[in-house]
Amino acid sequence: MTNRLAQAKSLYLRKHAENPIDWWSWCDEALATAKTQNKPIFLSIGYSSCHWCTVMEGEAFSNLAIAEYMNANFLPIKVDREERPDLDSIYMQALQMMSGQGGWPLNVFLTPDDLIPFYAGTYFPVEPRYGRPGFLQVLQAIHHYYDTEKQDLSERKTAILESLLTGAVLQQEGITESQDKQLLHNGWETSTGIITPTQYGNSFPMIPYAELALRGSRFLFPGSASERSRYDSKQVCTQRGLDLALGGIYDHVGGGFHRYTVDPTWTVPHFEKMLYDNGQIVEYLANLWSLGVQEVAFERAIAKTVQWLKREMIAPTGYFYAAQDADSFSDPTEVEPEEGAFYVWSYSELEQLLTPEELTELQQEFTITPEGNFENKNVLQRRNAAKLSETVENTLAKLFAIRYGAAPESLETFPPARNNQEAKTGNWKGRIPAVTDTKMIVAWNSLMISGLARAYAVFQQPEYLELAATAANFILDHQFVDGRFYRLNYESEPTVLAQSEDYAFFIKALLDLQACSPEEKNWLERAIAIQEEFHEYLWSVELGGYYNTSSDASQDLIVRERSYMDNATPSANGVAIANLVRLALVTDNLHYLDLAEQGLKAFRSVMSRAPQACPSLFTALDWYRNCTLVRTSAEQIQSINSMYLPSTAFVAVSKLPEGSLGLVCQGLKCLAPAQSLEKLLQQVQQSQVRG
Repeated sequence: MTNRLAQAKSLYLRKHAENPIDWWSWCDEALATAKTQNKPIFLSIGYSSCHWCTVMEGEAFSNLAIAEYMNANFLPIKVDREERPDLDSIYMQALQMMSGQGGWPLNVFLTPDDLIPFYAGTYFPVEPRYGRPGFLQVLQAIHHYYDTEKQDLSERKTAILESLLTGAVLQQEGITESQDKQLLHNGWETSTGIITPTQYGNSFPMIPYAELALRGSRFLFPGSASERSRYDSKQVCTQRGLDLALGGIYDHVGGGFHRYTVDPTWTVPHFEKMLYDNGQIVEYLANLWSLGVQEVAFERAIAKTVQWLKREMIAPTGYFYAAQDADSFSDPTEVEPEEGAFYVWSYSELEQLLTPEELTELQQEFTITPEGNFENKNVLQRRNAAKLSETVENTLAKLFAIRYGAAPESLETFPPARNNQEAKTGNWKGRIPAVTDTKMIVAWNSLMISGLARAYAVFQQPEYLELAATAANFILDHQFVDGRFYRLNYESEPTVLAQSEDYAFFIKALLDLQACSPEEKNWLERAIAIQEEFHEYLWSVELGGYYNTSSDASQDLIVRERSYMDNATPSANGVAIANLVRLALVTDNLHYLDLAEQGLKAFRSVMSRAPQACPSLFTALDWYRNCTLVRTSAEQIQSINSMYLPSTAFVAVSKLPEGSLGLVCQGLKCLAPAQSLEKLLQQVQQSQVRG
């Protein structure tokens, strides 16, 4: 017996279709029903590749006693956070206010008449354990509180709503543009500190922080020990790249990066692979290479990640799938999948599969032991960054063939398992793969497009640009309905109006493609058109910056937020403001620069108060203060664009002053025409640090 979610397009929602809980999706009918019946709403938000979301689905949400009580006393609603990041953001803020921490699954209780949260948590076990109450106990306590403590409930709701509204407005604190130099220094120093290796906790890629730290490595800030500070920043950024390319977070056999590791040594990952992480990491490693940190492990990690994309993550129509689960089945008879089963290796298995010589050499390069490093099995982690020998690469290819059932060179595509049933019943010649969420998300595709575009600029691999352009063209051809931009695509059907991150990230992707193909006018023209729609529907005239959702798609939100915080992905406003500066440079339209100035003004107070929250806004500030335009031939752009010039835009021109190679403009002024490539690069480098 299935519930309403059986008809949902979202893989995450369909995973709950056989729960005994009478789930609704977030819709007007569900909200109206809760209000009519005066039932508090139980809102549960998660995503398909979330491990603890999967655990709670199989435990609490499948429990008959819990379902009976839930259905009688609450209106249960399931939301895929990847479909509605605006809802997720609001209620995650509420959870953090109440508990001081966040995470998924996000489980929130709302009053039905106004949708204000009054209690929230993450994973709840069926029975009390891990220091957490049993879920039925929680439901009973919440129901009793809702029925008997009306005055306290009213006061609690008022306080939470006031806090959410205050956070959405972002009161100004008198931070002025004259303080921007120190502000930029503080942001760079903070992000450098955040990505400095520690001996504690989980290890996340944190690419927005790493990108800002990398940008800061070109400056000599006053009072920061100058050359020493710049060296330390570059060293820290290099170490972050090595941790990513060598650690267990990277799939050394099949390519692609996992979500994060559960230790400070980058050894044991949470095994899900998210498109947004891979796009950002590819761009970051390419930027490190362009700065001169040319570790062969970086080039290999990018190349193998592109192979993984082509093999497993590209739809026949050319867009990129969203994610692959952490869990998979070792055997089709299993009821529940195991975490990491597709990726890890027992020592006895390796002894059977490999010759003694192959195993010995593999152990010299990777941390492989009889006891393993993850539940008596081995996650492969490299010992050093040197080029792998041909023998080791052949051994890894042998492991690839065991996992996938075919040699790497003969396996161009590997069809996705779209759900657990497909995974268990598929005719797999190797291991049973993790489930792939095949929906198209504009924002995440855009991050991958940008990563591939940057990798093309640095490594000049035409395939990288072709993949990026194909995905961008899919979005341009399929994600506009009646003149409006849409966020998601399920099986060639666009749905859900685009949100701020979709606009901002896709405009950046188009500008990155334009930088790779300066004579191709379509990328810039479409970026300009999409920016116009972005501004019309999401710009805050009163406050500055962009709202998360459009003016005609915010009716079901208790507050209208303007995203400024970076999480696993950059903040929409940080990317959007940087885009405005870039558009001003390549179009000579100063209106974009005015908007960038207004956007920075809107967020300067939070940048000053909490630089650890918003590295992408500091990246935007770097663009604003150090924006540089190079006018030269398309041929020169191809070579210069491979260098690390993070606040530089390019325009291809056919006519230049006689005898000159190019023209460098610093914001609103141009330097003398450069007569040589050496002079041109000198001017660009100087321009990059003038602010």
